[in-house]
Amino acid sequence: MTYDLQRHHRRSLRLKGYDYSQAGAYFVTICANHRKCLFGEVVDGEMRMNDAGRMIEKWWLELNRAFPNMETDEYVVMPNHVHGIVVIVGPDHVGADLRVCPDAMGAHHGGAHIGAPLPAIIQWFKTMTTNEYIRGVRTSGWTPFAGKLWQRNYYEHIVRDESSLHRIREYIVNNPLQWALDRENPEGAVRAPSPAKDEPWCV
Repeated sequence: MTYDLQRHHRRSLRLKGYDYSQAGAYFVTICANHRKCLFGEVVDGEMRMNDAGRMIEKWWLELNRAFPNMETDEYVVMPNHVHGIVVIVGPDHVGADLRVCPDAMGAHHGGAHIGAPLPAIIQWFKTMTTNEYIRGVRTSGWTPFAGKLWQRNYYEHIVRDESSLHRIREYIVNNPLQWALDRENPEGAVRAPSPAKDEPWCV
């Protein structure tokens, strides 16, 4: 499927002139522990979220209210992971200085975020979804998980330019179609290439 901005883009970035070389936009993948498929299933190339998957989607979108200095871009909830683009834009992001994560939010060195809020954002998302999932197990019969709902770490890749942004958006939109080849599919036979070459995935 060809990526169509008007059809697929859920939340338009309000960052005209945004400089992606500032390393403030990230392609993030968060994986369920042991790659357990808890959030729904892919049928005929479409993701069909169950109640747990819809809960995961709810908290992903809630990030925009919980963290005023960030915006979510394209995303998808898959059976055992979430792909999404997170853009950290600073406290006065609309029409303001578009340096991402200025000194007040943590300095950048060598393209890596040091003290930047991305880890706090992901931890908040994991905490909120884990707490509600536990309630779902107790009250609605959701599939229990062993140990933790999410893997300890997460994958991130800096979105450095518009071309990379377009490629990653297309990858996210097409992820359900590629589920049979997805590296996170526990029943998949072949691993599909990452949209970001030579980058690690969930660890």
